[in-house]
Amino acid sequence: MSLLKSQISAIIDKELPLITNLSNASAVLNQLEDINWCGFYLVDDQRLILGPFQGEVACTIIPYGKGVCGTSFQRKETIIVPNVNEFPGHIACSSISKSEIVTPIIKNEEVVALIDIDSPIYNRFTNIEKSLLEEVAQLLSELF
Repeated sequence: MSLLKSQISAIIDKELPLITNLSNASAVLNQLEDINWCGFYLVDDQRLILGPFQGEVACTIIPYGKGVCGTSFQRKETIIVPNVNEFPGHIACSSISKSEIVTPIIKNEEVVALIDIDSPIYNRFTNIEKSLLEEVAQLLSELF
């Protein structure tokens, strides 16, 4: 896990456009085992818009407070969902996804983006991924 954090730290280049850095970061995160989607949603006013990702076609706009991503945006905290079918208001972008983890990227106490990772396996995400993604979010917040 710490290898992924090291790889992301190594590829971050503040001289490059945000989209370039997030694209490479999504490629690194895609190395996690047993996942079927990983990427970023960027804050645009009070909604989330799809950013760089790896995986199948995804939802393009998510309203504030809606679904797992919108709820993470609203609460400003990481959310682990062991079974997406049991999350109230879950937005099913893919029927393959069974569990999900979403971590906000926070700059100056405001959510600027989210890291979103889905798995085709129930109960895939633990506090290990939570800690890793929160550290990655802190690194990436420097780009905003």
